[in-house]
Amino acid sequence: MAKITDRKTDLAAKDVIREKLERLYEAIEKSWTECTDRINGNLDFWDIFNCELGPMQFYTGNAQAFVPIVHDAIEARKTRFVNQIFPQSGRYVEVVTDDEELPSALLALVDHYVDFSRLRVDVLPALFKSGDIEGQYSVYVDWTERSRYVTRRVSRAPDLGDGYTLPASVVDEQDRIEDIEEVEVKDFGPVVEVIPDNDLMILPNIADTIDEALYRHGGSVTILRRWSKAMIEKKMAEGVVSDDAGEELIERMRSGEKSTLRDEKKAMADAAGVKTAGKYALVYETWHVLEVDDRMRLTRTYFGGHDLILSCMLNPFWCDLCPVISIPVDKVAGSAKGISKVKAVAPLQYMANDFLNEGADSASYALMPIIATDPLSNPRVGSMVVDLGAVWEVDPAKTKFMEFPKLWQDALGLVQALTQQIFQTLSVNPSMIAQRAASKKPTQAEIAAEQAIDIMATADVIIPFEAGLLTPLVTRFVEYDSQFRKENLWVKAFGREGIKSQMQEIPPQQLGNRTSFKWWGVEQARSAQQIQQQISFMNVLKEIPPQMLEGRRVDMVPLIERAVESVFGPRLGPQVFKPISDMIGMPPEQENQLLAMGNDLPVSPADDDREHMQVHAAAMQGVHDPHVLWAFKQHMFKHQQQMAMKNAAAAQQMQGGAQQPGQGGGPRPGAQVRAPRGGQQPAGAVPRDQMPLAMPRKPA
Repeated sequence: MAKITDRKTDLAAKDVIREKLERLYEAIEKSWTECTDRINGNLDFWDIFNCELGPMQFYTGNAQAFVPIVHDAIEARKTRFVNQIFPQSGRYVEVVTDDEELPSALLALVDHYVDFSRLRVDVLPALFKSGDIEGQYSVYVDWTERSRYVTRRVSRAPDLGDGYTLPASVVDEQDRIEDIEEVEVKDFGPVVEVIPDNDLMILPNIADTIDEALYRHGGSVTILRRWSKAMIEKKMAEGVVSDDAGEELIERMRSGEKSTLRDEKKAMADAAGVKTAGKYALVYETWHVLEVDDRMRLTRTYFGGHDLILSCMLNPFWCDLCPVISIPVDKVAGSAKGISKVKAVAPLQYMANDFLNEGADSASYALMPIIATDPLSNPRVGSMVVDLGAVWEVDPAKTKFMEFPKLWQDALGLVQALTQQIFQTLSVNPSMIAQRAASKKPTQAEIAAEQAIDIMATADVIIPFEAGLLTPLVTRFVEYDSQFRKENLWVKAFGREGIKSQMQEIPPQQLGNRTSFKWWGVEQARSAQQIQQQISFMNVLKEIPPQMLEGRRVDMVPLIERAVESVFGPRLGPQVFKPISDMIGMPPEQENQLLAMGNDLPVSPADDDREHMQVHAAAMQGVHDPHVLWAFKQHMFKHQQQMAMKNAAAAQQMQGGAQQPGQGGGPRPGAQVRAPRGGQQPAGAVPRDQMPLAMPRKPA
């Protein structure tokens, strides 16, 4: 059996490892100094997004306006990308296993962690903005656990003394005592942190990925942390930082000693009006592969300075992967980091600001006409007062009004031209803008062309983003769950109707090598037209004679199930297209257990309604909770309705009034609703003459 080293052992106590760490720190500090141009450039790009004028503007006049062209373009890209990644169907992840069973519990768990980590609300909107501005998507995946003590009201039996109480079943409602109790509620799950590019260093610079930097080049991944005194004490209590090193770091903060680490301004916090108050320590969190017990192991080291190593331990995560996931926006060969999208349009944004301010000053001058008069012929110039009903004692022949050139009109035209160029460079089309000024109503062909371009531009960004970041991210969620979660978890699940589709209890996961995950977002958004083609081809496929299949059979169930779920969503779809197993009823005794918890339980067509009602009526005798009583009565009313429907159907069948299959009107099986012949197609539809292999229209 392989030797296992304690993951909480401080490896920095070994002299050999400590010498390697000191050399590693020097390399990290040197590389950070060499990246000054990129760091300063990112700060300038954030100023552009935050609409802050800087030293790059050459025009210095009275107007101080900023045209939010880049800001609007990045916001449009962020909105489109987030909506593509999180489709309205509500299912984001696809799970592939070595068998044909769909692990619904695992899917529900991943969906729960996606909501818990607030990917849709907080993480991805900020990540897409920082990616376009800095050229890099970087996140740090961790796990959090916290306890809440909730106070609630309870109704209990009176205390008889010496710890004895009467059974709840023999105590009347009026004899119960209203009391309160505290219950510990634990919240746990993954935490996803967006890492600014200025706070992330991947060495060596020639590595294409983080894994290549760590395992092929022997490099490192470093995150710049800012720790307050409370954070240092928390790390000491958790055993992450040794007590001696933590006390020394606090003492350096107290004495005001300056750290040799770089402290770059965080433009995002400054733009939000958040100013750093108080002292904090700058700490390097470095991930590096070291030789430990004759094996190359991934370690995490905290540096408080060149001569202060806070700790060095093995990777605390059982999956033994670096928690930093980082991919470039636009991949550059030979580098793990990409180029900012704003870099290409920054000069155009500066130019648009100058043109706008020049035009604003020109408009101010144009609104105040110039009065020219002859001072010799009009010596009483001081009497020329601008007021209602004013009388000027001057010679009108020697006085005239002059207008300042309307340069603002040309300035607005130049700004509009620069806006179009910036939008084109950033792949922002009119369909991504909330409001657009159009001289005429766009045709269907123009709308279809815009949507086609939008789909291609979006897929060019989203597909690498899903494969490089989101798929490893959700895989990390399940891996962390198998390590940290020690108790069952109730989560919302999509599946069979009733109680099984509302809440599902999931035990701690035993992660193996038979399950793989894939983020399934943009594929759903692009599959609507594909599903229409599949349904149309299904009508052809089912008519193929069996002798032409040569040992194969046509199974329409997977296609129908996918189409139903895509159209109706994971909540309504399973209720529309149900498996036969849902017809199998649940024993009434088991239903009583669920009803006693106050659940709204459906009835099954296979239930013996009379037997179920008798068992439920007997179980209601000892129930005093109004909520539970209502659940029993509601469930029994459903049995009564179902029994009445069964009796009516049986009577109709005996009378011969049942309609035979194939009778009546309606569309044929497989038919689709279409517009009337000659009607207008919906907006965005591809014209028939532009479809592949279509005949061109006849000339008018």
